[in-house]
Amino acid sequence: MTDIVISGTGLYTPQESISNDELVASFNAYVEANNAANAAAIEAGELAPLQPSSAEFIHKASGIKSRYVMNKSGILDPQRMVPSLPERPDDAPSIQCEMAIAAAREAMEQAGKTAADIDAVIVAASNMQRPYPAMAVEIQDALGITGFGFDMNVACSSATFGIQQARDMVAAGSAGCVLMLNPEICSGHLNFRDRDSHFIFGDVCTAVIVERAEQASSAHQYLIVDSVLQTIYSNNIRNNFGFLNRGDESGINQADKLFVQEGRKVFKEVCPAVAKQISTQLDALGIPADQLKRMWLHQANLSMNQLISKRVLGREASPEEAPTILDEYANTSSAGSVIAFHKHRSDFAAGELGVLCSFGAGYSIGSVVLKKV
Repeated sequence: MTDIVISGTGLYTPQESISNDELVASFNAYVEANNAANAAAIEAGELAPLQPSSAEFIHKASGIKSRYVMNKSGILDPQRMVPSLPERPDDAPSIQCEMAIAAAREAMEQAGKTAADIDAVIVAASNMQRPYPAMAVEIQDALGITGFGFDMNVACSSATFGIQQARDMVAAGSAGCVLMLNPEICSGHLNFRDRDSHFIFGDVCTAVIVERAEQASSAHQYLIVDSVLQTIYSNNIRNNFGFLNRGDESGINQADKLFVQEGRKVFKEVCPAVAKQISTQLDALGIPADQLKRMWLHQANLSMNQLISKRVLGREASPEEAPTILDEYANTSSAGSVIAFHKHRSDFAAGELGVLCSFGAGYSIGSVVLKKV
């Protein structure tokens, strides 16, 4: 089989960041106003009062300390609590296109590629800002890339699924070099008025270049040794927003049109499934777990990553073995594991191994074993 490598990655980080303290101040102001407005119903026992949040609660529950967002003021306005992202004219670059171009240019520079070298563009993310034209085709045009592009969505596993799609395309010969992008504006589908989830997500965009090893010239090459994908149907993470909502007005603006989850069930069911997939994959490849230098895990929750890495390694993982970026970025859906890979690989020597793994709604799990060339 043709050797296929990741030869470059890119990262776009929004300029604005929200700390836990800032987020809590906004949320608690909303809670106080809501409880005051409904004081009579609360006093009569007809309505339960909303409970305040705290920065300590958020950090203990998730490991998150802050998050980058595309718009801070709209989120922190207690009367709005939604990012303010005005629609742009159809002839102007869309916001996801703008994010993706920045990440793509860094990945292309790292890989030593120009637009003429790239044959295909994949945009893999949890939410696209429109159904069509595809975000990938808009980005392809903006970068001056010929060939083809398409969008795909496997929620938090979109990036690893996208890497395998790119690898399969290169292996089949339908493309020699693929640009895979993950523009995640998670703040757009997060309910900032829900105490259990208002702190979870942040915004970001990552980019990955996948190409045949024989044509790669980058100093940052990682051989894709193997990739495994798995999906298991579950309603424990769900978002019911879609174009058919207009067919039933009673559902418009209901909580399920944003991100909803049964967090405890997700933790209990996903962690063992992810650890089993990685361990089974390593066994099939004949790679002992202690040969892994690093695990670039999906950045959803610190406790999840600690449990998964412990089950795979048979011991507690060090911060170097399973690096964390969610304290700064929060959960960025599909981009999280790629951010960890982008920021924590410069110490790799030729022949050293790591696994890039994502997991989330679906359920979906993707694990990619990489070896430094």
